[in-house]
Amino acid sequence: MSAVQGTATAAAVPLYLVDASLYVFRAWHSMPDEFRDADGRPTNAVHGFARFLLELLERERPRHIAVAFDEALDSCFRNTLYPAYKANRPPAPEELKRQFAHCKALAAALGLNVLAHVEYEADDLIGSALHHARAHGHRGVIVSADKDLSQLLDLHDEQWDFARGQRWGAAGVKARHGVEARQIADYLALCGDAIDNIPGVPGIGAKTAAVLLGHFGSLDALLARIDEVPFLRFRGAAQAAARLRLHREQALLCRQLATISFDAPLGVAAPVFVRGGADAAAIAALCEQLRFGPLTRRRLHAAAGLEYTPQA
Repeated sequence: MSAVQGTATAAAVPLYLVDASLYVFRAWHSMPDEFRDADGRPTNAVHGFARFLLELLERERPRHIAVAFDEALDSCFRNTLYPAYKANRPPAPEELKRQFAHCKALAAALGLNVLAHVEYEADDLIGSALHHARAHGHRGVIVSADKDLSQLLDLHDEQWDFARGQRWGAAGVKARHGVEARQIADYLALCGDAIDNIPGVPGIGAKTAAVLLGHFGSLDALLARIDEVPFLRFRGAAQAAARLRLHREQALLCRQLATISFDAPLGVAAPVFVRGGADAAAIAALCEQLRFGPLTRRRLHAAAGLEYTPQA
């Protein structure tokens, strides 16, 4: 299912949709391995994620926010369609899995709506949340650098690569990827996505995929008019047509894999994801367990609207 324009306007209240797993993994790989919890286990990913989350909350002060985590590592509905989906990724080490749980607990303690499901990925949870919120007049601010999520962008939505400080809307997708936001899934169906182990059509690269979609507009139109492809003015047009004929069904399967679902269960927070009240006891317990320093503790309490009293 592709994104459709809802009732959101430029003046609509933004719903911040955070691709949490991206920032947990980034912290895991970039933060020094010197942080330990009360039991001596690594907490570098939690510390890095907490810094990211605090900066986001301090800068934006969002009224509506959802933080989506990936739990469907090998149980996603896409694995049923294509067992090799993401099979190129090594399993997460136990130390990182433990930290993911702490990151979810931290987001929940701050009153943020946490989304996770064993059959749907974070992208699907973000897409479903945005789809439902649009019907209530919200626009989306997707906090992620992931190009897959660009397919969700509608007229008044934004995507935000937080680490690089770059923000763009639907109109900015073509400059970044060579195709329109609505064409991202078709684009990945043609050229594939090595990160997710989506094969695409063998021999069709990113430039050729962009040329084909620029001419035909969609994968469906391209497949319906394959006979026209050899006459297009780009190198290897005839070979591209032959590959498309041979791998037609694979292209359609790859589009299924690349298309973000709007059907993920969202829980009681749907559809507007108002930020809730903080859990002071949970924050205090996490600060102790994760051995946060006084500056992080002060920032957490401030972000939660709680008074902070340093320990004597």
